[in-house]
Amino acid sequence: MIPIGDDNSDRRTTPFVNWLLIAANVFVFVVFQGLGTNQRFTMAFATVPAEILTGKDIAEAIPIRDAYGRTVDQLVLEPTPIPVFLTLFTAMFLHGGLAHIAGNMLYLWIFGDNVEDAMGHLRYLIFYLLTGVLASLSHVFVTAAFGGNPLIPSLGASGAISGVLGGYIVLYPQRRVRVIWLYQILQVPALFAIGIWFLFQLISGAGMLGGSMGGVAYGAHIGGFLAGVLLVRLFAARPRPAYGGA
Repeated sequence: MIPIGDDNSDRRTTPFVNWLLIAANVFVFVVFQGLGTNQRFTMAFATVPAEILTGKDIAEAIPIRDAYGRTVDQLVLEPTPIPVFLTLFTAMFLHGGLAHIAGNMLYLWIFGDNVEDAMGHLRYLIFYLLTGVLASLSHVFVTAAFGGNPLIPSLGASGAISGVLGGYIVLYPQRRVRVIWLYQILQVPALFAIGIWFLFQLISGAGMLGGSMGGVAYGAHIGGFLAGVLLVRLFAARPRPAYGGA
């Protein structure tokens, strides 16, 4: 199920912050990451759980092993020129490839504007950054708790966007979302569209919360979503209609 739009007919403000967040992510990916080719920059500013747990920068080659324990590649952690705890913020604006950033920005474009409308610009920015940090800390926690490799870096806006989705599902559970489902375009309630997404995170993350399967840190997605659900009422400044639509 791929979301392609939602009902914006009752939106009362221009989502400047959401647009700036999308622009910032694209700018970093194109200019600083070189469309994903500048691994030195990416590895310097990604979040490494071991660095967050110890407070110390780690710069070394990390072997990548297959299911049989054979080394098939290596990942080089670069020196981080800022305090390592700040990578909880910088990693939110890094992406691993075109598909990674395209998927994240699609979700942010569709769902972020309505959450910003409910919160106001500054509160939305704080909410976005806070849930992103909490998502990264969730990934660090489950990595340590469930025996994941603490040297594998994490990056991407997914955790913060998961927080936005959590906020959206609380504020607008019945808002109609257009999705592509089995080669058809359908309109479904946000509760269903986002609920299916969250269920996938739970199923995919079961049994491997500390790691990242297929390069995806599901612990961060789950943590960010729950943070959004729990915190959204503290940030939502404007009362919304019961239906949330036109």
